[in-house]
Amino acid sequence: MTAASSIVGDTEERAALRDAVAKLAGRYGHDYFRRCSDTHTEPAELWAELGAAGFLGVHLPEQYGGGGGGMTDLAVVVEEMSAQGLPLLMTVISPAICGSIIARHGSDELKRRWLPGIADGSLTMAFAITEPEAGSNSHEITTTAHPDGEGWRLRGTKYWTSGIDEADAVLVVARDAERSAGGAGIDTDPGAGGRRPLSLFVVPTDSPGLTWQLIPAALRQPEQQFTVFLDDVPVGQEALIGEAGHGLRQVFAGLNPERITAACISNGIARYALDKAAGYARDRTVWRGVPIGAHQGVAHPLAEAWIGTQSARLMAFRAAEMFDAGEDAAEASNVAKFVAADTSLRALDQAMQTHGGNGMALEYGLADLWFVARMLKTAPVSREMVLNFVAQRSLGLPASY
Repeated sequence: MTAASSIVGDTEERAALRDAVAKLAGRYGHDYFRRCSDTHTEPAELWAELGAAGFLGVHLPEQYGGGGGGMTDLAVVVEEMSAQGLPLLMTVISPAICGSIIARHGSDELKRRWLPGIADGSLTMAFAITEPEAGSNSHEITTTAHPDGEGWRLRGTKYWTSGIDEADAVLVVARDAERSAGGAGIDTDPGAGGRRPLSLFVVPTDSPGLTWQLIPAALRQPEQQFTVFLDDVPVGQEALIGEAGHGLRQVFAGLNPERITAACISNGIARYALDKAAGYARDRTVWRGVPIGAHQGVAHPLAEAWIGTQSARLMAFRAAEMFDAGEDAAEASNVAKFVAADTSLRALDQAMQTHGGNGMALEYGLADLWFVARMLKTAPVSREMVLNFVAQRSLGLPASY
């Protein structure tokens, strides 16, 4: 693998971090990822090494076992993993989403209980927000939290929850069943009807009443997707993140990191694909002993894909820097995710085209990444919802929904 371009402006420390991650991940490589994906086997050895090296918790507070860095550091880790052919969705879910939310809003008890394990890789946490009927509209979540005197009972169904079968807990977003929208101190929508107040809970996956069912999918990755059922799942007071009814605000501590790190997976896949394509184009000869990379019909599309990838990387790291600075990173995070997902697919497609028929052969390490790259156009936020956000927030156009 070639070294990452310095176009993103890594500091000396982050360049060293990037190199260390590349060396560790490179010892496993894409063949390891494919083997785990084919059998849906948890990449336990790799995950343990990432945790022991401090990479999974690089952005988490030092007092809870983390590295004390920022989202930019985690962005380096996630991108470099993917650039080595290891686009693990769990790096987005457990450390980026759940770790960030707990670090920002969790009680000291929750932080002590979960953050050290998330940081060292000994614990993983899934994230359950999407529902069959609500889709992208988190304000219409129907999973409910019912106070029972000792805590709450969670009832409802979640959809497309990744990796819960290998997780120790799941962070559940639920609607407070006994609070009416518009109440004092509750997240509300100034529009008609109001938004339903949400609360966040950390639920151990061995809790009674918590079950899940596999969603058969075309994705080739170690993590599988599930429909999750919560049938009067009991949770105590200690499971609540922050304040009841303020979950909408709290969840955004994880959604911007989710978009940033998802963009980094896309950008890493693009880097990996272009590196493979450039190597193949330098070596492959068909006519008169001339490498195919000498022909502009091959070279120019790859060059254009490289330019797009570097632009997407710059946007992702800009979003991470804004998040670390405490600025409103929503616009930058959404734009970064949008650009990276589209660019990654173009780069991967062109890399496969460069390989000709070999692009479809699994031994060349490209075709099995197609659905992972394609999924990132839809999740964690669809390109249509990003366009809605930009139209309304960036351009000031009337709301369309």
